Amino acid sequence: MQLQILGIEAVVSAPPDQEFADLLARAGVPLAPAFMPIRQWVSERAKPASAADFHRLASDMMTAQFAAISAAAEGCDAIVATGLFPSASAARSVAERVGLIYGHVTFCPLFLPSHHHRPFPYPGHPLPPEVTDNRSLWDFNIRTMNALFGEALGTHRASVGLPPVGNARDHVFTTRPWLASDPVLWPWRPTDLCDAVQTGAWILPDERPLPAELMAFLEVGEPPIYVGFGSMFMQSARDAAGVAIEAIRAQGRRAIVLRGWADLALGDDAEDCFITGDVNQQALFPRMAAVMHHGGAGTTTAATRAGVPQVVVPQIVDQPYWAGRVAELGVGAAHDGPIPTFESLSAALATALAPEIGIRAAAVARTVRSDGAAVAAKLLLEAVRREGPPF
Repeated sequence: MQLQILGIEAVVSAPPDQEFADLLARAGVPLAPAFMPIRQWVSERAKPASAADFHRLASDMMTAQFAAISAAAEGCDAIVATGLFPSASAARSVAERVGLIYGHVTFCPLFLPSHHHRPFPYPGHPLPPEVTDNRSLWDFNIRTMNALFGEALGTHRASVGLPPVGNARDHVFTTRPWLASDPVLWPWRPTDLCDAVQTGAWILPDERPLPAELMAFLEVGEPPIYVGFGSMFMQSARDAAGVAIEAIRAQGRRAIVLRGWADLALGDDAEDCFITGDVNQQALFPRMAAVMHHGGAGTTTAATRAGVPQVVVPQIVDQPYWAGRVAELGVGAAHDGPIPTFESLSAALATALAPEIGIRAAAVARTVRSDGAAVAAKLLLEAVRREGPPF
């Protein structure tokens, strides 16, 4: 959208799930479908049974995404990649194969090399407990990424006529990636391991009105507490909704529950709870007493911008780290682990609903930037004009 404001055509290659199609339609940006809907990928292929199965799945994704991204990139000058590593690897190969500018963007500092934090421990490749030096751990991360993806990447690159690479991670991430996260939520600190550019979070303005039924619910009582676990599929998220409603009622509060990808449901038809599908968080969150969520980068940013307390029940990957940042900033509570009980969630709610947390959340909200996408668009346009990489 920000590229279009600058007079530049843009196309997004994304999974053809309805949510992505609707989002891009609202932004007025064409969707070039990726090779498979994300729901299908999760249900059919996201749980490899062995190392050999993992390598095969990575190879299959690289091959399929190379074809999809090649089609999407016809007539383009640059590719900016993100997402699963095999997909980003394919994007890098397309850029090399046809001579396009290439860059990589990530939405969480955790995944970028820095001596200020430890790398994410990939399943089956735990960080060696005897190693405490972060630089050494990031060297270990290179070996891990090569072990996970090097074989598939080498085979894929050979199949499209490209030379092998020795460091899969830095080849795909580049030495100057963009970091599309807010510098208040998680500031990037200079390090000689990675020259990242923190643009700020990429936020798409949402002008959709709230549904009439939801507005009616909001207007007949005190601000409720939002419960939503976004794109989390696991059973623990479904169970957490019932526990959350019980804990919210014990606080004397009402609840709004997002169905999400876990297809959450209300346990009864009491008038103190309302269930909704996809909704404008930018309009809804400021009207909440608190926002309870899974700790995804986007939801954490939206809740922080809204200036309301948060309860983060992290499930996977970077979510525990966002939960920790919410707690460190004093804008909410981080639940310990992915499966809450009535007792643990009641304690987290009591923390988040304390008056001082609300005051702090409102203050931090005023410092969160909203221009990250505009910053990135200008940087990319400058790179295209000088015919050089933006990273």
